Amino acid sequence: MKMKPSFSTKPSSRAGTALLLTLVMTGVALVMVAGIMSYSGSSALQDARSTQYQRAVAAAEGALEKVVSQMIDDYLSGGEALVSANLDAYRHTSPSPSDSSYWTGWEFNDACGNVGRTFVDPGPISTYMVLNSTYAGLRGYASTYTLVSNARQAGGAQNVLGGVLQQVQLARIPVFQFAMYSSGDMEISCGQPFTVTGRVHSNGQLYIEPDNLLTFQSDVTAVGDILFQRDPLDSRGPPSGSVVYQANESSHVAALSLPIGVTNTPIAVREMIEPPPPLEDPNSPLGRQRYYNETDMVLVVTNLGTNITVIGASGRFNGFATPIPAAELNLFVSTSASFWDARESKTVQPIDIDIANFTAWSATNSDVRLALASRDVSSLYVWDARTLPGTSLGAVRVKRGTNLPSRGLTLATASPLYVWGDYNQYAVTNLGTADTSTTLPASLAADSITILSPNWTDANSAAGVATRTATPITVNAAILAGAVDTAGGAYGGGMENFPRFLETWGLANPFTYNGSMVKMFPSLYATNTWGHSNVYDPPARAWAYDLNFENPAKLPPLTPGLLKVVRGLWTTMAPNQTTAPSNL
Repeated sequence: MKMKPSFSTKPSSRAGTALLLTLVMTGVALVMVAGIMSYSGSSALQDARSTQYQRAVAAAEGALEKVVSQMIDDYLSGGEALVSANLDAYRHTSPSPSDSSYWTGWEFNDACGNVGRTFVDPGPISTYMVLNSTYAGLRGYASTYTLVSNARQAGGAQNVLGGVLQQVQLARIPVFQFAMYSSGDMEISCGQPFTVTGRVHSNGQLYIEPDNLLTFQSDVTAVGDILFQRDPLDSRGPPSGSVVYQANESSHVAALSLPIGVTNTPIAVREMIEPPPPLEDPNSPLGRQRYYNETDMVLVVTNLGTNITVIGASGRFNGFATPIPAAELNLFVSTSASFWDARESKTVQPIDIDIANFTAWSATNSDVRLALASRDVSSLYVWDARTLPGTSLGAVRVKRGTNLPSRGLTLATASPLYVWGDYNQYAVTNLGTADTSTTLPASLAADSITILSPNWTDANSAAGVATRTATPITVNAAILAGAVDTAGGAYGGGMENFPRFLETWGLANPFTYNGSMVKMFPSLYATNTWGHSNVYDPPARAWAYDLNFENPAKLPPLTPGLLKVVRGLWTTMAPNQTTAPSNL
């Protein structure tokens, strides 16, 4: 009998293991797929959030940029007074669809819950400090403004807010922080070894063209190029000397400007020494820069035919309400002299100001001192309103100027100015030196500045230059004046001839000068070119920057301020925060 085969229904252990492994792997795969899907979704959300945040930060930065650009325009045209007046306008400024359709759907706030606004904090009152910028080392008055904006896209997938903080430093640099400054191109040459001890800056091209050794001991900067060559309009051959820079030399730096409300061309800047036109607002940006509007005292000299009238009064600060009697003016003002200026080829009819008598009068007069709260006059504007023949040149001349009023003196005029004899140094032992420890804050602002030595005589002025023999002189004052620039092949004389001369000096008779030379505009009245014969033989130039001017208490009265905006700290911020983190 045949046996039937039998089959077992009990699964083997190997088959059960395979099944279990398959189930486990399937479960792991499902978990991995779920994890990958979850991660992918989360990563996409994170990427979208990050992108949205970056866009919000960029939008907040755009809001600040809109405010900062307005603030810069206001500051450079009108100074910090205009910025302060517009603070509320800045705070209500943010990008809008009227700027660009891109801003439709964006919402801005000032981090304090105020929609459509920007946080603007002027910080502490302006302080005098060492500035950090291209002009590092310069001292100036600076205010640091903090601006914050929060931004979000209202239609975004997530409610993401971006915050940005920007600090902006508004700096006002006294123009007399420079040994030599020019609002336009500058040229410096020398026929004898010449050392410039302070900073040099040109708001245009700087032509370094020595015919001997020229040494710069401090920083040299220019908005244009610093070139070892003559001005292209100068027909002379190449410079034959050499130059040594003992500090930094930087070209293509940011320009420095005056807040006059218009473009800072040299011609526009000249208005600061002119009397104002009728109906000009003295509180306008330009009005606030005019010496006429700011001085303690104004002298006006007029003529009707041959009759000359001198009128004196307190300044605009009290509406010129305090007249000065003619008997008092006669103590220190005279219009009777005349002399020949060989460079201008004209007879100069000066308004002579006897500084010694003026100082004595300032210390004792009652009415003007009362208007000035019992202090000395520290600034004087002289307006020559006379009508003179074309062969004459109206001018102002200061003499006997060793002693100034107790607070120092700034004398300004739109006319040419002549300085006769030592100025601002009562200590005889310090004459002829760079010691300014006994000087007072002083500046001279005019169409041009000409130096007349103590040996000058009006009677000899028309004689040959060989008979106009100079003796040593010391002048301690900042100079802000005009010049005749190089043109038509004729060299303008450069900064070495910025103060003009009419005598035979020679190396035995030095002109000692301590101060700051500011070439601010083209001369309007003393316009004859440099380089004619029978005008002068140069002095030895013992010139130095006056370190007193680094102390704000020793700056000359009414020192103009050059404006610079320095962008400081920039950082992203947590929402609704207006204070920069302490670790930045």
